[in-house]
Amino acid sequence: MKFELPKLKYSYDALEPYVDKETMKIHYLKHHQGYIDKLNLIVKKDASLEGVTAEYMLANLGTIASEIRQPVVNFAGGHVNHSFFWQIMTPEKTTPGELTNKLISGKWDSVELFLEEFAKRTLGVFGSGWGWLVILNNQPDIDITTTSNQDSPITFGQAPILGVDVWEHAYYLKYKNKRDEYIKAWLNLINWNAVEENLLGIERGPP
Repeated sequence: MKFELPKLKYSYDALEPYVDKETMKIHYLKHHQGYIDKLNLIVKKDASLEGVTAEYMLANLGTIASEIRQPVVNFAGGHVNHSFFWQIMTPEKTTPGELTNKLISGKWDSVELFLEEFAKRTLGVFGSGWGWLVILNNQPDIDITTTSNQDSPITFGQAPILGVDVWEHAYYLKYKNKRDEYIKAWLNLINWNAVEENLLGIERGPP
């Protein structure tokens, strides 16, 4: 299996003014492609990883040789996290679906209060990392979590249903060091239809 960049469902400038065209191009074509190139090199050198999905690697790190385990975390994580990230954004105006609204409102009283807490928690990430809304360990409960670098919730038995990249390369061209402004702007891009599909997919379970 050779890993490849997933196709974007929108143009590089479609997310403006919240995410600028130049950032999208660099983020997608340089950073994400870089993770994929390095992951493919790892797989090419280790026959045990042939035909294995990146998600499986992240969920089963204990089975991976110790000398390549951290590179797998970095590059499989970078690929999986970014592939998810592109899907969770949209230039179209969407609203939370029935299940999404029910679970979020049941935990945070309203979607608006959830977004405030999500922004606050994500802003608190030290250095590079991600903010997530996840299903906790296959349980019918959701929570906000954060990860460092390219660590994935999948490694911790959590299913991501929403996620935002807060590495500097995701926002620095437009927002400089103002991560709070980037996060606030990014909330306008959430693809709530995709969030709902993620939740429904978890409820349905594997085919």
